[in-house]
Amino acid sequence: MHFKATRGILSAQNGMNLFRGCTHGCIYCDSRSLCYGMDHAFEDVEVKINAPELLKAALRSKRKPCMIGTGAMSDPYLPFPETLAITRECLSLLARHGFGLAIQTKSALILRDLELLRAIRERSKCVVQMTLTTFDEPLCQVLEPNVSTTRERFGALLSLREAGIPTVVWLSPILPFLNDTEENIRGILSYCLEAGVRGVLCFGMGLTLRDGNREYFYRKLDAHFPGLRQTYERAYGLRYEVESPNSARLMRIFQDTCAKYGLLSDPAAVFAYLRAYEDKRGGEQLSLL
Repeated sequence: MHFKATRGILSAQNGMNLFRGCTHGCIYCDSRSLCYGMDHAFEDVEVKINAPELLKAALRSKRKPCMIGTGAMSDPYLPFPETLAITRECLSLLARHGFGLAIQTKSALILRDLELLRAIRERSKCVVQMTLTTFDEPLCQVLEPNVSTTRERFGALLSLREAGIPTVVWLSPILPFLNDTEENIRGILSYCLEAGVRGVLCFGMGLTLRDGNREYFYRKLDAHFPGLRQTYERAYGLRYEVESPNSARLMRIFQDTCAKYGLLSDPAAVFAYLRAYEDKRGGEQLSLL
């Protein structure tokens, strides 16, 4: 871990990443890709030490409150006191200034900040997005070795439901020949239904590979699934989009289940929900964009 002062914190779409890099160890992580220009080892997490100060100034400069997103490129709940403190301080600023939050994580550590999430929800909207990749716990510990297991994340979703915090699940990625099964998709969706999530984001049954994350992914396949790398190379070559051969059937199961139980599943509809600000003091609704 190292610390760096940065010049800006909010993107044009009001998203923020408090850190660069990650220690979760997910074997498929796109954030390892060379196109992001990271100039340090991925596991040597860069902490944006002045993030709270920059966020405070950015919020004060806004004419109206809006939704603030975080967690797209680096999980805000890395298991270190320094990172947890920065995440908590930034959430406190959102609560204090009446901004909404759409936060994405794979960690049950988010429950440490449950009272802050409630405080944000009281004034605006707070949505927690949780990634679920595999219903198979032993497989989860291989694919995502250094973060909460799927079962632990499901437990966090139940706690968030009890606290009145709405949730969205990212059902991704689906790795060909590993978790691209009907049992997996139905298992994850059963968790979603029991936890009462508002919607499920799924961009297809597959994953993306490019320079940087492809090499890491293949090294992990060699270590844990001997011979599978060669299957990928024969089937996909250097393709960016790596689609499961079971994609059509699994997408039908996904779409039919979401339609049957009233879960948002169209990505545009889910993102519209995440971006729509709610002013619970005056009823005014604004957009993230």
